[in-house]
Amino acid sequence: MSAVIIGGNECMVRRYQDICKAHGYRAKVFAKENGATMKRKIGSPDLMIVFTGTVSHKMVITASQEAKRNNVPIVHVHSSSSSALQQALADHCAI
Repeated sequence: MSAVIIGGNECMVRRYQDICKAHGYRAKVFAKENGATMKRKIGSPDLMIVFTGTVSHKMVITASQEAKRNNVPIVHVHSSSSSALQQALADHCAI
């Protein structure tokens, strides 16, 4: 299973990937805006997580459009902490 994380802290990218791996997900993390390249690189993951507190409005819109287009569930999390990510993954795995 794969997950895409939009936003968060650049120094936490490896930690986000490790947390996802512990829950059975491979993760792509886009911590900062890459412009149009992010739209092409998202692909069609099984889950998309958006850290809304550390991401631009433009990136939220792009992520939401791509999720809707590819029929991907999207989770909006305000905090970009590791515990918030763990909780979001645990909630999604329980469904």
